[in-house]
Amino acid sequence: MTDERRHQAEQWAAEQLHWDDFDSTSISSDASFRRYYRLTHERRTVVVMDAPPEHENIDAFIDIGQRLERAGVHVPHQIHADRDRGFMLLDDLGDQPYHHVLDDDNADALFHDAIEALIAIQTRTSTAGLPYYDAGLLMRELALFPDWFLAHHWRIEPTDDELDAWDRVCATLIRWALDQPQVFCHRDYMPRNLMLTNPNPGVIDFQDAVVGPISYDPVCLYRDAFLSWPTQRVDDWLERYRHRALDAGLPVPGSADLWRRTCDLIGLQRHLKVIGIFARICYRDGKPKYLADVPRFFIYLEEAIDRNAELQELGGLLKTWRARAR
Repeated sequence: MTDERRHQAEQWAAEQLHWDDFDSTSISSDASFRRYYRLTHERRTVVVMDAPPEHENIDAFIDIGQRLERAGVHVPHQIHADRDRGFMLLDDLGDQPYHHVLDDDNADALFHDAIEALIAIQTRTSTAGLPYYDAGLLMRELALFPDWFLAHHWRIEPTDDELDAWDRVCATLIRWALDQPQVFCHRDYMPRNLMLTNPNPGVIDFQDAVVGPISYDPVCLYRDAFLSWPTQRVDDWLERYRHRALDAGLPVPGSADLWRRTCDLIGLQRHLKVIGIFARICYRDGKPKYLADVPRFFIYLEEAIDRNAELQELGGLLKTWRARAR
């Protein structure tokens, strides 16, 4: 079925472009059901996205992409779309995602560009009609950790007392998320979803955008699923973002300490969610490779727990559950 859909997507794209012949290369398959192919004809390349309608919402991709493009953000220009079949034809942003090119020497410069793009996203992109990152969504995401990681990977069942403690932890994280200013939130603004382009960066994978916590996207950028940086360097980068955001009139905290704590707690919500997602991708979708990056998230969790008193209860839970893991 995948090969048949690929053929259909490629032929549809060729018809839109009036190409009689082309070369095709599979360029990406991510954690979702979307697939991407690069088509080349003579000296022009384009990207075809195959997003099966029964699994993916192409309307959200179209809507958010157009909002970002109107705001001056460098996203793939939408050339054609077949909403019924879930096919899209997009400009090609190249083959250099940030996580393939970042290193100690270029990180400051590349992250500077990423922050400039993020400031544009947060200050200029319309949020009209977007869903909110509300308590219900935050809680559903947190529930992925016990429902998938604890149940399927560590194979343990929390006690009633442990579930009560877990609920208290979740209430704390949700309160910190909702109490901060809410802005346009890409929701997965990490190096894997930024392309080295001119102008730099190109932004992709934006279809799940919401109105959400102002600290969420900066934390995604620096506390990444696939790259780790020294804690002090991350703190410095987040502080640079805070100053740049203040200059742009964004409502970030005036206190560096409050901002650091805000980033720690919103990061912790995301880390628990992603651990759960990686377990679900493994045990439901048959893609085990993502679990290899789970230890990176536990390091992030431990760092946040160590320097925030309100997270000590979570530290105790994780220690207890790890001891029972099978």
